Amino acid sequence: MTMTTIPTEPVGSLPRPRKLQEAVVAYREGSLSSEKLNKLFDQVVKDTIQRFEATGSPVISDGEQTKTSFVTYPLDGLKNLASDGISIPFEDGHDRQLPRLTDGPFQYSTYAGSYLPRAKKFTTRPLKQAVISASAMSLLYPQEGIPNYPQKQFIDDLIKQSVKDIRSCFENGAYHVQVDFTEARLAIKLDPSKKLLKQFINLNNQVLSHFSEKERQRIGFHTCPGGDHDSTHSADVDYAELIPLFLTLNAGNFYMQMASEEHPEKSLEIIGENIRSNQTIYVGVIDVINEDVESPEEVRDRVLTAAEYIPIQQLGTTDDCGFSPFGDDIATSRDTAFAKITARVEGTKMAEDKLGK
Repeated sequence: MTMTTIPTEPVGSLPRPRKLQEAVVAYREGSLSSEKLNKLFDQVVKDTIQRFEATGSPVISDGEQTKTSFVTYPLDGLKNLASDGISIPFEDGHDRQLPRLTDGPFQYSTYAGSYLPRAKKFTTRPLKQAVISASAMSLLYPQEGIPNYPQKQFIDDLIKQSVKDIRSCFENGAYHVQVDFTEARLAIKLDPSKKLLKQFINLNNQVLSHFSEKERQRIGFHTCPGGDHDSTHSADVDYAELIPLFLTLNAGNFYMQMASEEHPEKSLEIIGENIRSNQTIYVGVIDVINEDVESPEEVRDRVLTAAEYIPIQQLGTTDDCGFSPFGDDIATSRDTAFAKITARVEGTKMAEDKLGK
């Protein structure tokens, strides 16, 4: 009998406990010391990792418990930002607003690799680390430009910072590095000609060019229609418009939302037609927007459907998105998130057993 192994990984974020969210607010207001906040960070990350390990997940993360958000962590504390940047509307009516860069040079305040030492204190399992894409950070530069800091110089600085961000993860022991590219589908919504999307992909490929082929096989890109407070920003964009260009990124792994997709077979067929021989597709089998917990059998069936279109040796499973990409998101409970992860792990194993017969 041929053994079939299907890798499974999380996307990244998990719901933060309410006490942590309240502590972060207190720290910002000056009523909680950094010492007490860091002690709580240790407690929450330890609990997160213990619960993650209990799901049976072979690859885990710290759940981004100490990140302000998946997109703004490199900007914490920077003085050359204004609050009136690009606003991203979500289907339920709320929005998220990016800051605007006011002056150069542009430099990250925090690199994602700095989160790994805390997590490594509590586990020996492979740790995955998420980083924000250079293309998302490129949206900080205002259309009207910045005096004495041309956009070309900003892009040069941005590429260097993005490379350093990914490199910091490898230097601190990350098993895989996932680049969050949730603006990919949004780019088509903003510019149906796809010129903006192509610019984003070109920028991200420039970042990837600084890594060896072996390193790029440990780097992946995540795409989804945005997930925040159980709402999305670009689910109305046809996935078929994105997939062929998305797979031109020179990375080894692709984490692709699929469980919440209205017509997954159509999208899976396009993936199968465009996948390269050195790429692994981690198909989303958990709908993080839907609060109902999938059964392992539901997950198994989603994997088996994906296996009809994607070669088994290039197929993996993941969640559609992070469960709480922003630190203040309380839409999903921790119990629900871990139950869904358990279903992903068990359902993937059931599909392995079925396909291996």
